Amino acid sequence: MLDSLARVEYHEPSPVQAGVIPVAVQGTDVLGQARTGTGKTASFGIPILERLEDLGRNAPPQALVLVPTRELAVQVRDEIDRLSHGRNVRTIAVYGGKPIRQQITKMEKGAEIIVGTPGRVLDHLSRGTLVLQGLRCVVLDEADRMLDIGFRPDIEKILRRCPSKRQTLLLSATVAPAVERLAQRYMHEPVVMDFSDKTKTVDTIEQFYFTVEQPRKYDLLVKLLKREQPEQAIVFCRTKRSTDRIQRKLVKSFDWVDCIHGDMTQGARDSVMKRFRANQVKVLVATDVVGRGIDVTSISHIVNYDIPQASDDYVHRVGRTGRMGREGVAFTFVTTEEGQQLTQIEMLINRLLKRDEIEGFSTIAPVAGAPSPNGAAPTEPEKPKPPPAPGARRGRRHRRGL
Repeated sequence: MLDSLARVEYHEPSPVQAGVIPVAVQGTDVLGQARTGTGKTASFGIPILERLEDLGRNAPPQALVLVPTRELAVQVRDEIDRLSHGRNVRTIAVYGGKPIRQQITKMEKGAEIIVGTPGRVLDHLSRGTLVLQGLRCVVLDEADRMLDIGFRPDIEKILRRCPSKRQTLLLSATVAPAVERLAQRYMHEPVVMDFSDKTKTVDTIEQFYFTVEQPRKYDLLVKLLKREQPEQAIVFCRTKRSTDRIQRKLVKSFDWVDCIHGDMTQGARDSVMKRFRANQVKVLVATDVVGRGIDVTSISHIVNYDIPQASDDYVHRVGRTGRMGREGVAFTFVTTEEGQQLTQIEMLINRLLKRDEIEGFSTIAPVAGAPSPNGAAPTEPEKPKPPPAPGARRGRRHRRGL
């Protein structure tokens, strides 16, 4: 293990690792609260690897790690693979969106550690391709997020099928009442550790906002990217449709732009994340599908093109940068109708965002018939729509899907 840690250049433990590892290697249950980007994966990955027994090739898994998203399953598997370098340890990631037959084939060959999303783990249990009787450790990673997106029934079904004599590690950015109830019901005298900051975001992240009218947001994004020249950036949008639209427009002005959202196939999502981690994608336009747990250390900038609907989502979005003590910058576009949401974010993080402006750029949309802010020709006044004919049906309104 020391050789592996030296190989991945882990020289000093983070506070989470220094607190959790000594307790977890003793086999004790741990309920740990810490934000993302603090080294949580190694804090449970190292104790799992230290406590593995050599039971032969066809032995059932000894550890199960449950995570909320497919991308996080791949990331956790890769991190455990790095930490187990040079050892005969097999770790398999199981998640939806990929053919289950391929995963079954891998599992038939045996594995010591399974990392998966609750839905796909349940699928394997129902097929009999995953046996939990040999488990020594169960990890619930990003537990609050799994409960937020409705995985509680699946998690409880899985935990009820695990051996009663096992170690349970629960790691969460927040310990809401639902997380506490889960811990009380399925953990045995856990050691509770709180590594969360008094403020919700770290000091290494500079946070700014722009006041901008909706029609000017895209032009502001282009100006901002040209000014900042980010090493890597994530641009967060609220909907899948706007994610696609903005990515298609950005590729006309910038190289190495891609997008990711929930409507893409799992193969396409994996391909995008692989290129992003390899620094082949500089600007990633995304929905909140990558707002949690994704660890790409070279992300220097976060842009909230759309202000998040929930203040907690702001914390997790911004947490994609400034990871493991590195510096980062976050910008949030705020329309005149969203001032209250900005205030709620500032109250949550106990910090005021600084207002930013781009010299020579107006964030106010031009009035019809007036000169544009950048000296372009006047815009044509919008023609009034004719009134509907008597008895005509009104056009159907469609709600934009998230």
